[in-house]
Amino acid sequence: MEKESVACDQVIQLFVSRGDDNLRLDIFLTEQTEYSRSFIQKLIKQESITIDDKPAKKAGQPIHAGSIIKLFVPPIKELSIESENMELDIVYEDEDVILINKPKGMVVHPAPGHESHTLVNGLMYHCKDHLSDINGILRPGIVHRIDMDTTGIIIACKNDTSHQSLAKQFADHSITRRYQAIVYNNFKEDDGTIDKPLARDPKDRKRMAVVSEDKGRRAVTHYHVLDHLNNRFNHVECQLETGRTHQIRVHMASIRHPLLGDQVYGPKPESAFASLEGQVLHAGILGFVHPRTGQYMEFESELPQYFVSLLERLKNN
Repeated sequence: MEKESVACDQVIQLFVSRGDDNLRLDIFLTEQTEYSRSFIQKLIKQESITIDDKPAKKAGQPIHAGSIIKLFVPPIKELSIESENMELDIVYEDEDVILINKPKGMVVHPAPGHESHTLVNGLMYHCKDHLSDINGILRPGIVHRIDMDTTGIIIACKNDTSHQSLAKQFADHSITRRYQAIVYNNFKEDDGTIDKPLARDPKDRKRMAVVSEDKGRRAVTHYHVLDHLNNRFNHVECQLETGRTHQIRVHMASIRHPLLGDQVYGPKPESAFASLEGQVLHAGILGFVHPRTGQYMEFESELPQYFVSLLERLKNN
C-alpha cells in the first residue's frame, strides 16, 4: 500500500506480541495508542491503517503475533468545540470557580479522537461564556486535569483572574490533592514518600518514566496505607506534593505497587478484573485558597460505587 504521498503527521508502527495474538484490531490499537476506538475506525475506513503493509479490513478483525501494524495519522485540524447538554455532577459552584466530580471514562478536554462528550463540552453548555480563556479555545476554564479513567474532583475557572490565582497555587504546590487507589502487593511500612524525578519515557512518548535528576522534573508523592485488604492488594491514600503527568501511577509502580487496572504501568489484568476500565484511582479531596475571598476551601468526593465494591470484594477474598 503506497501511503507516502498521503499527508500525515506521523506514522506509528506497532509490533504484535504473542500475548496479543487473536485480539481485535481496534481493542489492540486503543490500548497501544492515545486514540479512541471511533478515531481508529475512521482511520480504517480511510485505509490509513495497514497490517503487514496491507490495508486493514475492519475494526473487529483479529490480529496475529508477529504482524506489524502501521497507523498513518493525518494532520491534526483545529477542532471546532461545541457545547453539549451533559449531566455534570457539580460539587460546588460560584461566580469564579466550578468543581466537578468527574466520572470514569470522561476525557477532560477535546483532543484528536475525543472531539466531543468531554468535560469541556459540558462546561461550555453549563457556564456559557463564563470560562477563562487563558489555556486557549480547546481548554476553556481548565487549569489542571486528571486522566480519563481516574474519577473524582476537578476544578475549572470561570474567569482569567481566578485562573491565574489557581494556576499559581498549583505551581507553588499549595493545592491539597489527596487520592485513593488500590495497588498490588503488601507494604513493609504503612507510610512513605516517593521523591523521584519524572519525564517522558524516551522509548515511548506516551508514557512517563522515572529518570535521573538532570533529565526530569522533581516529583513527590506521599502515601499512607488505609487497609491491607487481603495483603495481596492494598487500599492506599496518596497526597501529591507536586503534580506531574501520571505521577501516582508511575511512582507507585516504581516501588513495586502498581495500581490495579493500570494497563500502562502495571501488569496485564487477570480475568477476575477484566471488567475494570483503567486504573483504580480516585481524586477524593481538593483544597485551595479561593481566588476572591482568600479563604481556604476543601471539598471531598465519595468513592464511586465500583471502587467501594472492589474494596468489599478484596476484603472478603
